[in-house]
Amino acid sequence: MAGLDPAIHAFPRVLKDVDARDKPGHDGVGVVVAFPVHDLPVCVSFSKRSGYHYSMTVQPIRKPTRILGIDPGLRRTGWGVIEVEGNRLVFVGCGSIEPSERLPLASRLLAIHEGLAAVLGDYSPEEAAVEQTFVNKDGVATLKLGQARGVAMLAPAMFGIEVAEYAPNQVKKTVVGAGHAEKNQIAVMLKILLPKAEPQSPDAADALAVAITHAHHRQSTALRLRVASL
Repeated sequence: MAGLDPAIHAFPRVLKDVDARDKPGHDGVGVVVAFPVHDLPVCVSFSKRSGYHYSMTVQPIRKPTRILGIDPGLRRTGWGVIEVEGNRLVFVGCGSIEPSERLPLASRLLAIHEGLAAVLGDYSPEEAAVEQTFVNKDGVATLKLGQARGVAMLAPAMFGIEVAEYAPNQVKKTVVGAGHAEKNQIAVMLKILLPKAEPQSPDAADALAVAITHAHHRQSTALRLRVASL
């Protein structure tokens, strides 16, 4: 471009905008400009309108996820509800369901189901987690605990909620840092992690610990459940 007047590289002066949608072969907008070198109007840059109009994706507003933790048992089934947003945990509610020991087994299981259904209806959790059955030497007791655990998993499932499962040692290790922690150690950590929580029974405290465990492992658990469903 040697020999050209340097003024040609100066910034052009815009005279007016032009809508070229009515021109053959064009579907865009342009401008009429005048270059300082000769100050004559020159029409430039008729671009396709689609080249300048991009569809914008609105990002969803991030909201807390509500989690129900359940510690199943025939005598007492503990439940605890928390909300998690990023690394932030918020206590929502907790309690226990205590069917009368004088009721027959079927009626006690029904009472557990109805109690959990009431909790699910009142608190509307989006995710749920249940502690796995601890197998001991008493086969009859283990079987009965398994029946209570089955009801505890059934109740959220009937509300369309996927249920994660965590071993007792995993719950203790997540909350306390040791897989063989005592219940009083769990209670101490709950006061730190959920200062507003005041569980009235060890079962409710354990249920909150299960919910906290799920809050820490929910992403990997969700991935594992998706892979298992393939």
